[in-house]
Amino acid sequence: MKDGNGSLASPSPKTSKRLVIKEHILEIVSDSGEGAQKAGQSFGAVSAKMGNGVWTVEIIPADIQPPPRTKESASGIRIRFGSGKITNAGDEADILVAFNEIVPYNRIEQNVYREGTIVLIENKWATDKSDEIQKSYATAIQDFKDRKFVVYEIPMEEECLKLTPNPKKGKNMWVLGMLCHIYDRDMEKAAAQVGYIFRSKSKAVVDSNLQLLQAGYDWAREHLDLSYELPSVEAKEELVVMNGNEALSFGIQAAGIELCSMYPITPATSTSHHLAECIQSSGGIIHQAEDEIAAVGFAIGASYAGKTSVTITSGPGLALKTEFLGLAVMAEVPLVVIDVQRGGPSTGLPTKVEQSDLLAVLYGQPGDAPKVVLAPSTIEECFHFVILARRIAESFRMPVILLSDANLATGVQPFPRPQLREEWLSPPVDQSPRAEGAMPYGWDEKTGLSQRPVPGQAGGEYTLTGLAHSEQGKVTYLPEVNQKTSALRSRKLATFGRTLKPPRIHGDEEGGLLVVGWGSTLGAIEEAVDIAREQGGSVSSIHLRFLSPLEPGLLDIFKRFKKVMTVEINYSDSLDDPMITPENRRYAQLAWILRAQTLVDVDCFSNVYGQPLGPGKILARINEELGKLN
Repeated sequence: MKDGNGSLASPSPKTSKRLVIKEHILEIVSDSGEGAQKAGQSFGAVSAKMGNGVWTVEIIPADIQPPPRTKESASGIRIRFGSGKITNAGDEADILVAFNEIVPYNRIEQNVYREGTIVLIENKWATDKSDEIQKSYATAIQDFKDRKFVVYEIPMEEECLKLTPNPKKGKNMWVLGMLCHIYDRDMEKAAAQVGYIFRSKSKAVVDSNLQLLQAGYDWAREHLDLSYELPSVEAKEELVVMNGNEALSFGIQAAGIELCSMYPITPATSTSHHLAECIQSSGGIIHQAEDEIAAVGFAIGASYAGKTSVTITSGPGLALKTEFLGLAVMAEVPLVVIDVQRGGPSTGLPTKVEQSDLLAVLYGQPGDAPKVVLAPSTIEECFHFVILARRIAESFRMPVILLSDANLATGVQPFPRPQLREEWLSPPVDQSPRAEGAMPYGWDEKTGLSQRPVPGQAGGEYTLTGLAHSEQGKVTYLPEVNQKTSALRSRKLATFGRTLKPPRIHGDEEGGLLVVGWGSTLGAIEEAVDIAREQGGSVSSIHLRFLSPLEPGLLDIFKRFKKVMTVEINYSDSLDDPMITPENRRYAQLAWILRAQTLVDVDCFSNVYGQPLGPGKILARINEELGKLN
């Protein structure tokens, strides 16, 4: 039970009846290194395996080892889970589990809590030997109550000490057990998840963590009056649960890509960690180069030898790969580039989300450097789009860049288990002799396509160069040849674009406002649009997966709406800002491209807070724009 101030006063028996809820948002926040993310990932996995929709977002500090008990040290995870499909991280959290009183302020500053948010906080700091820490704790608890949070002070460490001499390495599993009782999670599934987490450890370590899991569950059953029931929907097909970087890793292997060359960079690195664990079993290797430039050079060399390779990076690494990407375009070497975007410019916001690299991948090379650019919008698409990217790269002899982002990278979501298909795999290298007189760049005048020669193939010998060259691969500066070859490289994009379909419209085919998005904002945009439509708003949305070439039919779609607006996570000027006018305003990146391509006055709503866009913020802007149209 709670006292009048909302704090846990004394033990009380568990509530006899659980409160049925449709969905909840839970956050676990601790100092870096205390295992909050592992607890949350496990909770999300258990919930997904029970048939609940799940979406998680990791809370990662900018520094590798920030000072403890500081706002900058806040590390953890957000889990949104519900009875139906969950497509985004949502808005304000319902419950916060905090390992100290300081780390919540990192999230409070980001306005992710509300009046009524329940705070389950470690109470060891109330009796700390430091008077300063005691005072800090008391002040924070009072502040939480003043903010209308519902505070429960929890003896996490005290309870863990009954089972382990080092509670810092076990508190997260105790918290997992506590949450399993609060939300009526299946303890057998939770125990299996704990066993999976510590599968490489000794039996003693596994047993210790299972004891902590059970202890947290038992303590919550005896002492907390929080008890929820979250109905699940039985899956009609087998599901897998993973984050976006893991999905990219599995997609690389499913595509038959045998070489990944990369240099570690946040937030892309965990893709290579996952690949390192399993790519050998699928016949591939992962090469950690000495830097980003070497990584893309190594990948291009391997692709030139006959097997399309992949290199994985983020914004700063993409900048370093610029010259080599131009080489791949000019030499027409197939290459898959995965860019897990983060905040910029320069090193920017390494651990925060931003859709920052669209213009860079399109226009980052000197001269005209056409390439295919696609952006997955879900964890499942992260898997399938790698397979698609490899096929496009080989068919059109060009780099294909896949734009993921930090939101997809660490987000966890269940999706149907892919049924592997042989046609996904890269075909064997063609070593049959080339036709007599076949040229290394024998472009088809209509499509720009040409047959790819492979070193070692009879008649396949040719000079690879980044200089302007003829069909024979000979360096030439003749004006007519350079004009023609530039046109044919560009024509490949037009040829590929003819295979695409117009985007699906979410909502009515015509109306007041059309919202256009790309990448990881899909779920939040469509949830906001659905709410606005339920409220009577005339709004629809489309979501683009192909950004170069753009999907066809956009101009026709745009003409059917009074206003078109992109929603993006990158920078744009606001007309309310000082010095900004309609003439000098800088638009969000996709809006910029759409304005140029369609000559429609496309508006934009974007920010660079480094946080996933929640449906609430998008809904507020939709309603604002609809108000202007009425």
